[in-house]
Amino acid sequence: MIRKHLLFFGRVQGVGFRFYAVNKARQLGLTGWVENLEDGSVEMEAQGEEEQIDALIQYLNSQRYISIERIRVRKMPLEEERGFYEKGY
Repeated sequence: MIRKHLLFFGRVQGVGFRFYAVNKARQLGLTGWVENLEDGSVEMEAQGEEEQIDALIQYLNSQRYISIERIRVRKMPLEEERGFYEKGY
């Protein structure tokens, strides 16, 4: 099990990114959160098996209106948490 902090850049706001992320992450059994940032990027922390996190990213990138141009990733310490949710507005 791992935890990753991800910043997504591209056409990632106003396209259902958070909605898709929350639903798919829950389906994959991941924990964490997703949030829009003021600069137009989306921030996420996802915890689970690396293959499941990769599957979430691939799923998001395959959605019709989402266009991920770049992802900044760093590994983080595991956290005790339940569920996957949307932060912010």
